Order: sequence, then C-alpha cells, then structure tokens
Amino acid sequence: MFFFDPMYFVILAPAMLLMMWAQWRIRGAYAAAMQVPTRLSGAEAARQILDDAGLDYVEIEPVGGTLSDHYDPSHKVLRLSQDVYSGRTAAAVGIAAHEAGHALQHAQHYAPLVIRNLAVPAAQFGPIWFMVFLVLGMLLPAFSMDLAKAGYGQMLMWVAIGGFAAAAAFQIINLPVEFDASNRAKRLLDHMGIVDGYGGQAVAGVLNAAAWTYVAGTLQAILVVVYWVIRLGLLNGGRDDR
Repeated sequence: MFFFDPMYFVILAPAMLLMMWAQWRIRGAYAAAMQVPTRLSGAEAARQILDDAGLDYVEIEPVGGTLSDHYDPSHKVLRLSQDVYSGRTAAAVGIAAHEAGHALQHAQHYAPLVIRNLAVPAAQFGPIWFMVFLVLGMLLPAFSMDLAKAGYGQMLMWVAIGGFAAAAAFQIINLPVEFDASNRAKRLLDHMGIVDGYGGQAVAGVLNAAAWTYVAGTLQAILVVVYWVIRLGLLNGGRDDR
C-alpha cells in the first residue's frame, strides 16, 4: 500500500493541477514571445547587462538542451541554451536577462541567494535517499519484534521527513531568488532599451509564467511533507492498535 496510495494523489492534487496550468501557460507565453523580434540576441543582451554592472569577467557560453539556461556561480559562467544564446527574440533576451540577474545577485551577495546556496547540499542529497530511509523505517519494525529496532524504524522515518522538509525549505528560499532575478531582468531590459514596450510585455509574459512553475514546485514540496507526516501518524496508529 506504500507504493500506490490514493491519498498521495489527493493531497498533492492542488500542486499537480497548478503545475499543469503553469506549464500550459509558459508554453503559450514562450511561443508568443518567440515571435517578437529584438535587435540583440540573448547572449548579446546578457553581455550588455553584465558589462554595464561591471561583471565583464563573467563568461557566456552556449550549452546543449532546451531551456537548460543557468548561471554557474562556482565558475562564474552564464550558460545559455542554443535558442536563447543566438535567438533574437523577446523570449531569448528575457531568459538570458533572468540568468544574468542571478549573476548580479551573486556579485552583490544578495541575501536570499546566499542562504539558498548554503541549502544546496541538503537539497542535492536527494529524495531517493529520503525514500530509502522511509522504506527502511517502515520495514524494520515489520521484520522484528524488538522494540528498540521499531524505535530505530520510526527514527529513520522522521529523518526522511526531515529531509523532505529541508527540500521544501530550499524551494521556499528559492522563490524570492527567482522572483528578484525576473524583476531585475524586466527592469534592466526596459532601462537599457533592449526591448520596446511590446517586447517588454512579451518578456513579462514569459517570466511571469515561469514564476508560477516555481510556486507550483514549492507547493508540491510542502505537500509531500504533509503527506508523509499524515502517513507516519497512520502508521503509529496502526502499531498502537496492535
């Protein structure tokens, strides 16, 4: 019953529905913004933003994949997918400017970004290991009448839930980081004249739609914790009945 539980889908339904809506919205906004031409490519727009902020040491390079754009703070490199790197569209410059916004945050020691980077190791530990702890915690009491081992099983489950809670905390911390990067992008593109009013609306459409995917991911992470806390309570109740 732990591998297929209808309760899981009931509790996570709001996040799943929000994510589907956000994905639908971003596809539409991205397709529309791809039809709005700009005078600069994504790489050129990012270069202009970085140089204007005194970050001429930050390199920009193309990377494979679709929407694989990211800023690498350890190597101080802005990596842009091919469509964004060379594309002269509102979608390309909007995404490139968003990632350049992360480089500006890093250079300015933006507090939420500093906190998020500190939380990265916990988030990268991975849900797979948390699931391993949960399964071990569930199975240990079932294969032993030793109360001490049963206690270890409960401890493992709480460690796993703590891990899921840490992942949810990372998502919550990440929200202001992403929102700020998007706000910087929209403001700088307009201020530097990289996009006109129509292009600015297209950029805002893409970045605002992307923001909802961050919200949906955060809600899902929180609801996963809620689900397992409820599940652990049901398991305890089952043991008490015995």
